[in-house]
Amino acid sequence: MVDLKTQYEKIKSEVDKGIQEVISQTAFINGAQVKRFQSDLAKYMDVKHAVTCGNGTDALQIAMMALDLKPGDEVITSDFTFIATVEVIALLGLKPVLVDVDPETFTLDIDHVKAAITPKTKAIVPVHLFGQSAPMEALMAVAKEHNLYIIEDTAQAIGSDYKFSDGRTAKVGTIGDIGCTSFFPSKNLGCYGDGGALFTNDDVLGEKIRSIVNHGSKKKYYHDMIGVNSRLDTIQAAVLLAKLPHLDAYNAARQAAADYYDAAFADCDKLITPKRADFSTHTFHQYTLVTKGINRDALKQHLLENDVPCAVYYPVPLHLQKAFAPYESNDADFPVTNRLIQEVISLPMHTELQEEQLAFITQTILKFVNQ
Repeated sequence: MVDLKTQYEKIKSEVDKGIQEVISQTAFINGAQVKRFQSDLAKYMDVKHAVTCGNGTDALQIAMMALDLKPGDEVITSDFTFIATVEVIALLGLKPVLVDVDPETFTLDIDHVKAAITPKTKAIVPVHLFGQSAPMEALMAVAKEHNLYIIEDTAQAIGSDYKFSDGRTAKVGTIGDIGCTSFFPSKNLGCYGDGGALFTNDDVLGEKIRSIVNHGSKKKYYHDMIGVNSRLDTIQAAVLLAKLPHLDAYNAARQAAADYYDAAFADCDKLITPKRADFSTHTFHQYTLVTKGINRDALKQHLLENDVPCAVYYPVPLHLQKAFAPYESNDADFPVTNRLIQEVISLPMHTELQEEQLAFITQTILKFVNQ
């Protein structure tokens, strides 16, 4: 699904030099490379504050801590996403309120969000799934109307641009109160271990986040609030410093591969290619098809038997996970998600895909579909 080895070989000298520099300096925690990466990342995102942390899950938890969300507060988010988005809500004693998604973009359905708001609602967590934005302009309007916070889960969409109705653009993850991302190795911008970051244009929140990630401390051994130990290792910062200048090229390579897939499946009514929303660029963390009138699981088996990697994101919706049984969701409230888990399949998507590989993948799929 991801060819990190070939990607590394192309930037080997930059990465190796950066790692060796860290080892030579022996500043393995909060070294100069961390500070430099935060600065470079903030410039790339065009945001005031970019604060790194240990991983993307921590980033979401830290965001909720920074906003002073209290046990019992309700947080609305997507049912069709990875568990990290929701588990931190539960870990903090907040109440996750899961809602269904748009059938074309797989991101939050604005009407379902509106219907889920109660006097206890304090925040919305839109997930920018598979590489494109949730409908942020509409969500921001709802948040303003009800005095709610917006925490963007940008783990799968770093580098994507949101297009406002007035022509303005902004990087996804910089629109809400706080944006969160992950640098897990398979992400569009991935390190060689775990890593994450938070984004905000609010100076007070920026300072608070910097304190929370470091045990609630602004000055060593002085702790003004309860925090966590969640810092990006300096070696991982060195890797990310080497990769960040290539991010736009990496995303362009993913978009080119997606264009190839789109063209190959254009005349196949049994495969629905990913919707590209008018308000967002798509950086294709995943390329996910929706199957119609064919057995998705049989297609998956056919691909694996022909040495074509594939995956189902996600096979079990969050409202049916045992971990969230105490929240008593109504299965009937999630018709889109319940259908998608039976129909979606994701194809190889990374920066190193060659036309020969893309041809083999698409031909293997069409052979099954047309049999």
